[in-house]
Amino acid sequence: MLQDGQGGKAAVGLAPAPTVRQLRLLRTGQLPFRFLVSAAELRLPSRQPDWMVWGKMRTKDLLLLTALLVPSLCAGIAWAQGVGGDSASPPNPAGQARTPRAGGVEDWNSLSLAGGPLQAEQPLLAEKDDYPQFTRELIQVKWRFGDPIDLYVIRPKGVAKPPAILYLYTYPSETDRFRNQQFCFDVTRGGFAAVGFVSALTGHRYKNRPMKEWFVSELQEALVTSVHDVQMILDYLDTRDDLDTSRIGMFGEGSGGTIAVLAAATDPRIKVIDLLDPWGDWPDWMAKSELIPQAERANYVKPEFLKKVAPLDPLGYLPQLKLRQVRIQQVMDDDFTPKIAKQQIESVAPRTAQLRQYDDTKEFFHAVSGGRLFQWMKDQIRPAPAPPPANAVSQRAQTTPAASEQVDSVARAPGTVTNK
Repeated sequence: MLQDGQGGKAAVGLAPAPTVRQLRLLRTGQLPFRFLVSAAELRLPSRQPDWMVWGKMRTKDLLLLTALLVPSLCAGIAWAQGVGGDSASPPNPAGQARTPRAGGVEDWNSLSLAGGPLQAEQPLLAEKDDYPQFTRELIQVKWRFGDPIDLYVIRPKGVAKPPAILYLYTYPSETDRFRNQQFCFDVTRGGFAAVGFVSALTGHRYKNRPMKEWFVSELQEALVTSVHDVQMILDYLDTRDDLDTSRIGMFGEGSGGTIAVLAAATDPRIKVIDLLDPWGDWPDWMAKSELIPQAERANYVKPEFLKKVAPLDPLGYLPQLKLRQVRIQQVMDDDFTPKIAKQQIESVAPRTAQLRQYDDTKEFFHAVSGGRLFQWMKDQIRPAPAPPPANAVSQRAQTTPAASEQVDSVARAPGTVTNK
């Protein structure tokens, strides 16, 4: 308790209390720093100067505030400087594309990189881990000024050129799952490679920006830049001789599912997409998604904002994927994507798409735990069994008696009765 300057006591506490989800995201550095203002706001006596209040703050309040602040601050520091000392991004006027290292301007009005200015620098192998069932490489790739990307390539042991699946999870997220041994075992089981990364303005890629700029406020940049990244990552994978890039799938959750739809509609190298609660139907999504703070919602339902992101709505691209294999899974108690948006997304899915709904998160985890979430994708890109060698077929034909010969031999066998 603090003295209020009049001899009385004033309570110190957190107001408003952060939700369980906010605490989890804050402590893992997955929630933007701007969310900390409301979560860490203190009820302090107004009659004392701020410096006096902070000086008398209770130890547990300081510890809690530190626990909330430090992970989010540290999350943006890792790999921030990249290589060559170019971590500081140039000033970026609102609504303008950033300048890639190659010197041209990245076009946020085009999902395709054909003839674009992005030029990949030499990939840097930062770490390689060897486990009995798989190997994991952490590679830094870069093709944009001040935006190095941590790329995880996880390969199964004993398979020379496994098919590869790209994994892109929703905003907000980090790359921690790609360092989890059980996750790596699950995604590589059966002879498949996994390629993991995070989207633009997410995790370690969110830095050197005003706090008012985040994934949704800069949705056009975040989505188009990430679709460009997918194409550049596929270009890099094509240079490797230890992956079968003729069999590429992409798993996307939330915003990652949206990016997977846009990328598959742009790059034919992606043969299969597996979507979990993809974002879309922007007018309804912006109006009702629980991800958007109420204080900011009015900015995202304005006609000018919706007009800018309308060309990036997956509702316009899903019908184009008739020749691709598509699965859409919806968890109905997910509050990031409102139910009306989920219904709109399913309504435009290709007729060949597989649709699955789960009533709640508990049902979902019961159905997909133990690595079963990834099995459908693996079944779609699994190489067909190799036909037996021609000489083996001919030898089998020579050693197997013809049907008529088998009947004659049976008829000639002693004690055998045949019908005539």
